Amino acid sequence: MNASQMELQDLSINTIRFLAADAVEKAKSGHPGTPMGLAPLAYVLWKVFLKHNPKNPKWEDRDRFILSAGHASMLLYSLLYLTGYDLTLEDIKQFRQWGSRTPGHPEYGHTPGVETTTGPLGQGFANGVGMAMAQRYLAAYFNREGHKIVDHYIYCIASDGDMMEGITSEAASLAGDLGLGKLIYFYDNNHITIEGPTDLAFSEENVKKRFEAYGWQVLVGHHGTDIDTIEHLIKQAHSEERKPSLIIVRTHIGYGSPKQDTAAAHGAMLGEEDLKLTKQKLDWPLEPSFYVPPEVLSHYREALKEGEEAEKEWNMRFAKYAKEFPKLAKDWHKFMAGELSEGWDKDLPDFDPKGGPIATRTASGEVLNTVAAKLPNLIGGSADLAPSTDTYLKGLGDFLKGDHKGRNLHFGVREHAMGAILNGMYLHGGIIPFGATFLIFSDYMRPPIRLAALMNIPVVFVYTHDSIGLGEDGPTHQPVEQLIALRAIPNMTVIRPADANETREAWVYALTNRKGPVILVLARQKVPVLDQKKYGSAKNLNKGAYILSGTKNPPQVILIATGSEVALALASQEKLAEQNVSSSVVSMPSVELFDAQPQEYKDRILPPSIKARLVIEAASPKGWRDYVGLEGDVIAINRFGASAPGPVAMENLGFSVENVVNHALALIKKTKESTNTVQ
Repeated sequence: MNASQMELQDLSINTIRFLAADAVEKAKSGHPGTPMGLAPLAYVLWKVFLKHNPKNPKWEDRDRFILSAGHASMLLYSLLYLTGYDLTLEDIKQFRQWGSRTPGHPEYGHTPGVETTTGPLGQGFANGVGMAMAQRYLAAYFNREGHKIVDHYIYCIASDGDMMEGITSEAASLAGDLGLGKLIYFYDNNHITIEGPTDLAFSEENVKKRFEAYGWQVLVGHHGTDIDTIEHLIKQAHSEERKPSLIIVRTHIGYGSPKQDTAAAHGAMLGEEDLKLTKQKLDWPLEPSFYVPPEVLSHYREALKEGEEAEKEWNMRFAKYAKEFPKLAKDWHKFMAGELSEGWDKDLPDFDPKGGPIATRTASGEVLNTVAAKLPNLIGGSADLAPSTDTYLKGLGDFLKGDHKGRNLHFGVREHAMGAILNGMYLHGGIIPFGATFLIFSDYMRPPIRLAALMNIPVVFVYTHDSIGLGEDGPTHQPVEQLIALRAIPNMTVIRPADANETREAWVYALTNRKGPVILVLARQKVPVLDQKKYGSAKNLNKGAYILSGTKNPPQVILIATGSEVALALASQEKLAEQNVSSSVVSMPSVELFDAQPQEYKDRILPPSIKARLVIEAASPKGWRDYVGLEGDVIAINRFGASAPGPVAMENLGFSVENVVNHALALIKKTKESTNTVQ
């Protein structure tokens, strides 16, 4: 490399540093230090190795780049702007401002080129593992000898904080077990966190040995400014196809500033005087702010032509592939568009009441296996609970090291990583992912569930063992507060079906939904299959709530129930009828879907004139006042469960016909007295 090339390289690296520092300074908020330390590594990766097309951020065979250290977002925004994505210098100047395209942490769907929403540490790390799993499955499904249609890498930059989070260990362990060779991660080992040196709480002597024990290739770059070494290490990582690679790079947070290698460079601006001193030290113009040398912009913008040519070359290869394998080419377009195969919903099971009671988890397994046979892009698994959650895809193989064709994913007992991996699989494209565990363990998955909702991505989470009805495992495994907690998440659709046929319709909704994640909440215990000739059709599930059993005249009381408690409501309705008390039963499998209906429909299901409304749900009562008002009542659970057979636990905690009838009668009396008092 001649002197002119070296000067351009240094200018290019410093441009990243000062775009980040200037943006944070203007916003009076942010993290300048990490982008400053990582600038050389980022330059090498994006300028020499990253296969991407800034004019088409969704090109299917692009390399994926994840900034798991989302607090260093200005590193990513600088690279996106400099290489020619639809992001302007004005956008950079609006860093962290209202309505800006450059929010504090990268957000999927908000900024072109951002592959996933990162910020909570470890999530991006696990997302990348999911992307690599999707890449490996698609390569196994589509690639043929002489035709590598799927041939890209997943790159990720992780911080010291990422390395401390438990989800990282979960995801890294699984990635090594699966031999994900197209996964290349960089550990930004800068020795600093917000509170100070990492050894305050992270004195792990050898991260290298930890990851080697996970089954990774680990490479070490002792100097984060050594461009040649970084380039050499990435080439080494490319040559290892049987293992994921971790490249540990020793960087210096706040490089070149008076705050270098201190916590002061982590979560706050450098300050006007220190920024000035840093620019002077690195021979950078003090004015103007956000300065980008023209030759640097031209240098980075070579990515536009290179990306266009790379995609054009891939398109030519795909055209040859399509001629030789027309069916696979057709499948490819369907996969990447997220389309469902024609006739996928034919032959769905129609559950007959004469067949006897069936647990909704069991019905779910039947539906899932029926549709999976017709949807080769439907892939999923459980956190070591497939026999209990009924989510194993029979005859479709296991996704294992050295054999990535199988469609059953074995996450092991790693719920947190499972959630984030599912998100990554969807974000990669081409996959409809689902994952399962017990409802109680959704607590271990809250961060990725929330991020799926924030990103508005239609991942399917299957949660079984949905209430105290699961029985003897007791309060440690009996969910109480989980339903209301999940319903509180924006953009989330929670569905708790009443019987086998509602479960079928829940899957139909989950697979056709294109906006936001769906949670299916299923029972372990058997529940009656409701006679659809006698009651309302389960196809009404997509409205969120419907009258399952009503009367010609306005009822004296409305019984609203979800899941297994719907059968209890129907039995209670019969007992009330014996006392000449008219009632209607409303099945409300999804409050979110019901809330989305027109007001006219909602008033038809829950007439405003009828104040006697009783909710029956074996979970926390919180949230139900929105549907029963102050005059209504809720039979729910305000305590933890108990270890006992399911029916015994249910009865002792108030879920009996007798208790429902007594509550209904008291409610009718109370609302009548209230009406008379008003009159």
